[in-house]
Amino acid sequence: MPVSEVILELEMKRESKSFTDSLYAILTGAGLFSGPKYMLSALSGMASIFSVHERLLPFCVSAYGEWGTVHKRAADNLGIFTVTDAGRTRHPTFKSYQQDAVEWIKASLDRGLAAVYWLPEFGVIHGYDDADRIFYVQDGFSSESRIVLYDNFGINSTPFWYAQIFGGKVDIPVKDMTLEALRMALDDWETPYSVPPDRKIASGRMAYSYYISALERGDFDARGAVYILDSFRVSRNEIMLFLQDTAILFPGLNEAVKCYEQLVCNFGAPDRWVDAESRGRALSSHVVPALVDILKEAERLEEHAMRIFKKISGQYPDLNRSTVPRWGLHSAR
Repeated sequence: MPVSEVILELEMKRESKSFTDSLYAILTGAGLFSGPKYMLSALSGMASIFSVHERLLPFCVSAYGEWGTVHKRAADNLGIFTVTDAGRTRHPTFKSYQQDAVEWIKASLDRGLAAVYWLPEFGVIHGYDDADRIFYVQDGFSSESRIVLYDNFGINSTPFWYAQIFGGKVDIPVKDMTLEALRMALDDWETPYSVPPDRKIASGRMAYSYYISALERGDFDARGAVYILDSFRVSRNEIMLFLQDTAILFPGLNEAVKCYEQLVCNFGAPDRWVDAESRGRALSSHVVPALVDILKEAERLEEHAMRIFKKISGQYPDLNRSTVPRWGLHSAR
């Protein structure tokens, strides 16, 4: 008899980037990852991502390039098989892809594996009920599940939809995963624009310039400034903890640990930058000069850490970046 309802018991908590939180809930729930979230965040390359809108609009935290490419890279370094699909809801084929996605997500849930889903931001589809034609979705903000009708799958306040499922796992040595994580951090650092040709959002090293310039101009979204800063602080703390755990694997990595320890320490408590009289979390105008100085120092510290990563990377072969795929770099899809 066909299964008509499945509910997987897992818990997504919003603590990091929403994709990281979703991925961690799914993989730990299925026994495909063990360890703290900061380790998954760093090994997947998600922790190193830093994207900033020129006016510090909050949506830029999730605007870090083509999700399919970035999120596949994340799963690849963890040794996890993954499949994604996404598109624009305005496309005439959307309904066909929508109903197809409903079926393969249900099949994944039948196998005990939840799915990543764009709400926005990212959440976890952890169950379905065919009788009511609904999915159960966790957004990480509440213990209560949200309901998404099959017929409304993919329809949200943005013009696009996204879903991702996972499969089996191969074991990759921790040293190899760590080395690739350092290289992914370098890639992100040296990529100024992750969503070209749009240059309103900067990445990596350039993201610092955008954040600092917005503060110095005084033309920025005060709530977005804090939201981006909160995400940044969490990710740099994740990198620090990750490097503390893995520094023993590579001579010289301890120096990078010190860079991130100093960076995290400099920012202090999260509420240091928040206007206590504002509704919600908004940046206080009084702290802007101090924050500019700390961001400039943070950029210097990360630049030094990246030089260390680059030196370590150069001591080992890098087949991912030195081997041209058999179909070439820009094959038709």
